Amino acid sequence: MLIGEALTSKKSHSIQEGGFTYLGMLALLMVLLLWSGAAMQVSQTMLRRDKEAELLFIGNQYRLAITSFYLSMGRFPTALEELLNTTPKADKPKRFLRRIYRDPITGKSEWGLVKNPSGGIQGIYSLSELTPIKQSKFEPIDTTFTGSLKYSDWKFVISGTPLITR
Repeated sequence: MLIGEALTSKKSHSIQEGGFTYLGMLALLMVLLLWSGAAMQVSQTMLRRDKEAELLFIGNQYRLAITSFYLSMGRFPTALEELLNTTPKADKPKRFLRRIYRDPITGKSEWGLVKNPSGGIQGIYSLSELTPIKQSKFEPIDTTFTGSLKYSDWKFVISGTPLITR
């Protein structure tokens, strides 16, 4: 009977250890899932901040190109494609913008256009309705973006106030 009692106690002891190991693994799995969820949120926020920085860069590239176009041609462009290759003088073609950039927030090449009363493009803006993460500490030229409720409020125009938005 001593052998039978010893076998029974060993079996129950190993079953209890297996239960604790199973619970320990479940707890570890829960901690890993929570940690990976938090890491995912942080990486999404970082990605969105990178897209915002890219939007600020691209918007200012358009602003500079439109300004340069206006100074060279004496008028505003009527289409963004005019910024790619225009000939101010027959012997000297000039490119004001390297390419038509995609909106990093929407992923599309479509932009909102700020037009003046004569129909020329005075600026651009994103068509995104998302709320920006960045709310302050903009460069002096972009201070009007402070406290914006959506990316489409970030208007990259060559004058301080947009005239007509489409």
